[in-house]
Amino acid sequence: MDTQVITKFKILKPANEVFEAIADPEKMSNYWFSTGTGRLEQGEKITWRYDEYNAEVEINVLEVGENKKIVFSWGGYGEQTVVTITLKELDHTSTIIEINESGLNEDDPEIVNKMIGQKEGWVYVLTCLKAYLENGVNNLRASLIH
Repeated sequence: MDTQVITKFKILKPANEVFEAIADPEKMSNYWFSTGTGRLEQGEKITWRYDEYNAEVEINVLEVGENKKIVFSWGGYGEQTVVTITLKELDHTSTIIEINESGLNEDDPEIVNKMIGQKEGWVYVLTCLKAYLENGVNNLRASLIH
């Protein structure tokens, strides 16, 4: 069973602006997590905090390719997954962003629900990112209700 979760969006901004919105914790706080303890740089351990949910997650930044790729791992013990974010600039005004989360345990009896939840989450994050970058909307974070 292929347990990858893949989500793609077209954002009407150049790749460097999309990259910075992800890598810079101050920009990220406008659409995703409330705060981050640092910029996404290869080899760093970063903590992202969601004040609205009183939650935080630690990520290990595995790879960064300026304006092209960010790879990190996250998740609890025995449930770590790898998230690969790739950016493909179509021209100087638009970028395809793809998020691929892999490593979900296919033997988990809740695998289908977890995959649906991750897909839902990534679609939501990319929707908020698109709204933020294209229209300056910065009040969508933490609006998803489970």
